[in-house]
Amino acid sequence: MAISIHFFYHQIFRLWRKQRFDWFLRKIQPTGTEVLLDVGGHPWFWTSHPICVKRIDCLNISLTDWNAKTTEHNIHTFVGDGCSLQIPDKTYDIGFSNSVIEHVGSWERQKQFAAEISRAAKALWVQTPAYGCPIEPHYLTPFVHYLPRWLQKKILRRGTLWGWLEAPSQQQIDAAVDSTRLIRKSEMQQLFPDCEILTERFFWTFPKSYVAVRRRCSN
Repeated sequence: MAISIHFFYHQIFRLWRKQRFDWFLRKIQPTGTEVLLDVGGHPWFWTSHPICVKRIDCLNISLTDWNAKTTEHNIHTFVGDGCSLQIPDKTYDIGFSNSVIEHVGSWERQKQFAAEISRAAKALWVQTPAYGCPIEPHYLTPFVHYLPRWLQKKILRRGTLWGWLEAPSQQQIDAAVDSTRLIRKSEMQQLFPDCEILTERFFWTFPKSYVAVRRRCSN
């Protein structure tokens, strides 16, 4: 279709992204001399903000099309699995992940993801959409994430804004449902026991997302 759901994401969440980034700066307080690992992130996110660290390594499961010479940001991309980082303990000053952990699959995979990023970095910022928000953020439709997975697979094509705009195939729908698991706040506390769990709110009422924050890790 002529209008993609990505257009809505850009328009609706643009202000929230800036506010969240300002929150990250206040909570983590990067010094400008640190090296940051962004698990599942993309360079365009960082180039839309002022430089705040010495270097950014963006890890994804597939290669990102990126020319480091197009910006002053010192960003490098590489391929890897966030649930099995081939990185020694505390290699990075900051571990960062934005709306990724809900996409790794099962609860067991989410525990692996949390353990790996916690191990690889000294400070942490890991954000994920809140299960408690009535609007499912990927399909932009209320309450659909509270339904059984088999029922989600039946109604996503015609019963959600994502389905109307993107016209996904049944295979795409099945993959989206099987790979997406929104997280409760109590689960975030289990995943990141040494972190402060922040709640970002939707119009000051409903939880919009949760953020696990560890300012600095002791040796």
